Amino acid sequence: MGKRQEDSSVTNAITGIDHILIGVADLEGARRTWEGLGFTLTPCGRHKGWGTANYCVMFDVGYIELLGIVDAGLFTNNLDRFLDENGEGLLGLALATADAETAYRGLCRAGIGAEAPKTLGRLLELPEGTVEPSFSLVHLPPAATPGLRAFVCQHLTPVLVRRPSWLVHANGAQDIAGASVVTEDPSSAAPAYEKLLGADRIARHKAGFSVCLGGAVIHFGAPGTGKVSLSVRVADAETTARCLNARGIPFARPDDGSLRVSPEAATGVALTFVPSS
Repeated sequence: MGKRQEDSSVTNAITGIDHILIGVADLEGARRTWEGLGFTLTPCGRHKGWGTANYCVMFDVGYIELLGIVDAGLFTNNLDRFLDENGEGLLGLALATADAETAYRGLCRAGIGAEAPKTLGRLLELPEGTVEPSFSLVHLPPAATPGLRAFVCQHLTPVLVRRPSWLVHANGAQDIAGASVVTEDPSSAAPAYEKLLGADRIARHKAGFSVCLGGAVIHFGAPGTGKVSLSVRVADAETTARCLNARGIPFARPDDGSLRVSPEAATGVALTFVPSS
């Protein structure tokens, strides 16, 4: 019983998706692109001591981070390598936790070689002056999340990163619905996610497996079974369609009621708008 309680502390501490990271080659260009898709973006935030900065698409729960390099001479956390090897697109996933230290201890007990929590600050440029949101991050070894770069994130100053005006999007976006990821051998990757998140969050199927993270689902498939994509839930597909049409954004309308924007129109991300009902 004690062992099961210790193991469950990992899954209990990881509550869902904190944010999705998208690596971009031109940060200002990416801002214009995502604004053109009908999203409201935060002001620019620059990571203290690093050569990276971001713009974020905020939701009530979760957000999308557009991450770019603003000083190649400083630490980029391998973003430069990612862009060289893959071009723009889905970079990774931040798992949400309310307590990074508890998550770290649970990971260690589960035999996952995570790094101890580290604090990261971001200088956020607001009209009234610069503020400094901070986060506690637990970095995971690649073997813990095969096919996807991931880490655990606790917000230390949550009030600084969400303002009501940032949560309203012209395209009707509400939250992250999920993502699709390609990995070489899904059957061998699934046990790592069961160890990290608990078997009850993993659903295996013929083409791969899925991971349930709060209200979002991450699908893992083998090469050739699909493409890397990001899904965003919207209040009403027709509102989203009118927004995209007004802005000259081409999209497809499959039979499932979603709207699909090509990677070329969304900084390397195959973007799907999914109606909430």
